[in-house]
Amino acid sequence: MTASPLSDVRVLDLSRILAGPYCTMVLADYGADVIKIEEPLTGDGTRAWGPPWVGDQSAYFLAANRNKRSVAVDLKRPEGRRIVHELAQRADVVIENFKVGGAEKLGVDYATLSALNPRLIYCSITGYGQTGPYKDRAGYDFIIQAEGGVMSITGPEEGEPYKVGVAIADITAGLFAATAILAALHERERSGKGQAIDVALLDAQIAWLANVAQNYLATGEPPQRYGNAHPSIVPYETFPTADGRIAVGIGSDAQFRKFCEAAERPELAEDERFCTNRARVEHRRTLIPLLQALFRTRTSAEWLSLLAALGIPAGPINDVPAALNSPQVRARAMVQEVDHPTLGRIRLLGPVAKFSRTPAQIRRPPPPLGYHTDEVLRTLLDYSDDQIAALRRSGVIA
Repeated sequence: MTASPLSDVRVLDLSRILAGPYCTMVLADYGADVIKIEEPLTGDGTRAWGPPWVGDQSAYFLAANRNKRSVAVDLKRPEGRRIVHELAQRADVVIENFKVGGAEKLGVDYATLSALNPRLIYCSITGYGQTGPYKDRAGYDFIIQAEGGVMSITGPEEGEPYKVGVAIADITAGLFAATAILAALHERERSGKGQAIDVALLDAQIAWLANVAQNYLATGEPPQRYGNAHPSIVPYETFPTADGRIAVGIGSDAQFRKFCEAAERPELAEDERFCTNRARVEHRRTLIPLLQALFRTRTSAEWLSLLAALGIPAGPINDVPAALNSPQVRARAMVQEVDHPTLGRIRLLGPVAKFSRTPAQIRRPPPPLGYHTDEVLRTLLDYSDDQIAALRRSGVIA
């Protein structure tokens, strides 16, 4: 089989919970050899974040740790730090998400590890970054969503702000980190030098405010909540039908005219209040009730069929089971079954990017704690069986 895109890259993963592990999982999907360092007694904190459970493994841990090797090492012990230092010398990338200063206290900071390996790409993921007045604060996704503005624009027009239903600040920070690491690896091909990368959850969250932030920067007007509607495109929201609700995104004046003709309401597209998107945005409170009444005249299936024929984006509002069982999701291998060493066959989400020659794939299931400790020490560091046994007896490894 053709080698994966990152099959020649080794990543030493000192991170835990979600942002860092999500980053390393993406790199692992692309073929990187990710060695996940975990505390011997408890491991990554998400191992205990159940229910739900799959056997004795938390579903949360399974979500972000496929394709990795778990090595259980006590970083608080000199012998454990020595193991990590030796692995860092053989790594291309190190990722950590300790509080600012935490890696230095453990002797696994950039200055220490880059002195051992000048080509090392070292990525730190924290809540607020390595600089600034908030750098010493702990960063949690929910708090970052609150501070970073996304909750202020999420939820119904009236009522309290809502967080996004998944830990989106963590996940997007992990994705920003992954792309930054790939850029640094590319630059290293020219310079031969490693470097440190500083990724903050708050920065990532601010960045993906995107057009909403730019609207404020352009006008000085604070963005408002629109529920499921769009601030700049109308109609672009959910609508009630005769038997449920659907999501509809009419993104151009031409689409709006086609829709009105097919819905047997051509006069709406001819009305000067609605004939252009600018006018529709201005008169949304007049137009939307008219469209709500119109959509109630047919079933969801009827509307979805009509809109698909017109080439107008629309879709059902699926719950998670329906989404995961969608024919399109299945066809794209976004749900896969893999063998787990203690759980048997388990289902996992699959990699997103599809490569034409070097496919991203699930090569390993999320590992039990310390499952690869002996393998890594033996094959990468040339530790003998006696050395490994002595480290285990003293509690340095598990």
